Amino acid sequence: MLFFVALLCSKSIQPKEGKPVNNSIESLERYRQAQKQGRRVHRQCVHEGKYPYLQVMDEILTDSMTVGETEIGLVDIPTEQIVGTKTRGRTNAFASNFMPLLGEDGEFGRKWRKLCEAHLSDEGIRDPIVCYEYLGRFYVAEGNKRVSVLKYFGASSIPGRVIRVMPASSDAQELRLYNEFLRFYPLMKLYSLNFSKTGSFAKLQAALGYESDHQWTAEERRRFLSGYFYFRRAYGKLGGESLSTTVGDALLVWLKVYPFDSLRSMSAEELASSLNAVWKDIKSLGSDEAVKVNTEANESGEKNILTKFVSSIIPPHLNIAFIHELSPETSNWVRAHERGREQLERVLGDRISTQCFCAVGREEGAEDAMEKAVKNGADVIFTTTASLIGACRRIAARHPHVKILNCSISMPYTGVRTYYSRIYEGKFISGAIAGAMSDGNNIGYIASYPIFGVPAGINAFALGAQLTNPRARIQLKWSCTPGDHINELICGGVDFISTLDIPMPGWEAGKWGTFQVLADGSTRLIGSPYWDWGEFYVKLVRQILKGEWESDTSAAKEGKAVNYWWGMSSGVIGVEYTEALPGGVKTLAEFLRKGIIKGDINPFQRRIVSQDGMLRNDGDSIFTPEELLHMDWLCENVDGSIPEYEEILPRSQGIVRLQGIYRDRIAPVKEDILL
Repeated sequence: MLFFVALLCSKSIQPKEGKPVNNSIESLERYRQAQKQGRRVHRQCVHEGKYPYLQVMDEILTDSMTVGETEIGLVDIPTEQIVGTKTRGRTNAFASNFMPLLGEDGEFGRKWRKLCEAHLSDEGIRDPIVCYEYLGRFYVAEGNKRVSVLKYFGASSIPGRVIRVMPASSDAQELRLYNEFLRFYPLMKLYSLNFSKTGSFAKLQAALGYESDHQWTAEERRRFLSGYFYFRRAYGKLGGESLSTTVGDALLVWLKVYPFDSLRSMSAEELASSLNAVWKDIKSLGSDEAVKVNTEANESGEKNILTKFVSSIIPPHLNIAFIHELSPETSNWVRAHERGREQLERVLGDRISTQCFCAVGREEGAEDAMEKAVKNGADVIFTTTASLIGACRRIAARHPHVKILNCSISMPYTGVRTYYSRIYEGKFISGAIAGAMSDGNNIGYIASYPIFGVPAGINAFALGAQLTNPRARIQLKWSCTPGDHINELICGGVDFISTLDIPMPGWEAGKWGTFQVLADGSTRLIGSPYWDWGEFYVKLVRQILKGEWESDTSAAKEGKAVNYWWGMSSGVIGVEYTEALPGGVKTLAEFLRKGIIKGDINPFQRRIVSQDGMLRNDGDSIFTPEELLHMDWLCENVDGSIPEYEEILPRSQGIVRLQGIYRDRIAPVKEDILL
């Protein structure tokens, strides 16, 4: 069960505007109406086999479930979270919705009507109730009839003195959510949100522009509640109550695209429109698999009926924009994607035209460039770094007709598709080469960042080395941590080192790739996996021109984002060899490459044990794409570990926040893109 910390803005225990002619007569009629509601709910509960009366806290909780109590003082208690009573008492006087069941002429009925008369008068119901709170649900110790009257009149909140009952320790998700609420309650001082995922309170602080330890003022609470309930009404009107996601979850998704203060200026129609723009992303929160991984380019040329219909209405020409955070002169990554764009132009000729925006920076600069691209007629926009995902989402919300893609992995946003490549397949071949040629069984590996897919690359290399040399051990270093890692590895006695892959076929060697350490300490390049972005762009754009983009639209309808993660079989990953590679080893490498392309060889379909001694594969299983992308363990023949976020160089922390295998555990900060 999700933990709910829900509070409706206090507004409703004030007396009714204007005095009725006779409060006594009206209170009698009100009691009869409330009694009808109570009896209807009672009958429905009995029919459905549910307990028809108020929950009794003393009967629900045992001593083993609690570890003590603490008074938290006077609180505006959300009426919808007042679910029962502390002791049995007059439990059967109320239906489960707190509406009365007893006759109107008895003592109970007379006291209920007296309270009703007070509420209808200028006097109002002013005495606070007394409640016990357990896991965000409230049980009344004093004031059950006050709660009944105020719930009948639709009060959003009721003032009460609250004793918090502390739950015993547990790994249950509900308790984890509650403990997180307890950490943030002293800062926010409100019961205002319901979240289904840990980390959400910290994300809310960041989304509102607050530091993580910011303590809200009374005015900030008032302003937030005003916007929150305006958002909640709009969410409910669109059918949000039928989703498994909570209002708080939906608000966080919305805040990734729109600033909170814009709620003050949006009309109801504008707010509904903005919610519709991110509705698929909200729905995806309730999906077990929020991302559909597309692992192969469709080159069969066959079209189903839907594809034939869609392709008949697609224009024969596409205007394609490329948005680069940096310039080709300062970034090899951007330079590789620019070569890919040039190849796209050469291959598809007059069927496409491209526009390019370089060195746009992040956020506002990228957003402005994308708006300009749309104004210039862009049908498709490729953004080539993960840091532009925030700008992509805002543009996608404003221009849903434009196909927007971001070069990243595992982003759960249906309006923006992501793309990357299965570089681990090339790493497996490089590992096999290094294992076959190593004399000392000691091989170095320099990984980039602890992001999605990188541990799979490390492990594939280790398994490749183990395939050709069962005694091979991999000495792991990380380029995102301090140190002269190549020199450290050479001094440590390795005779082969795998570094970063070349970003494009035919790229100048430099320190890229896998190289051999010679006796005099010099190095000799042997080969390297490479990325072929030109091949990727050509094949994906061809699919769009043939109407095959829509074949993945069903994933979005199911509440899933689409991630293209193509490999060697699609031609977007390859391995280059130098003349220094012996002929026999090259023959072996080519055998492995062709086997991977045909599907006859899977680098991970073998017995695999991780560093902690756990059997990860018995040899018969095949890892799913999701398991490979989110791999966070290392093989037993790897010496080294995955660095923690605090160990990473500051300049590298941004990409780890966005794509890190443990990104959900990193506390958000207000300056960062909110995921």
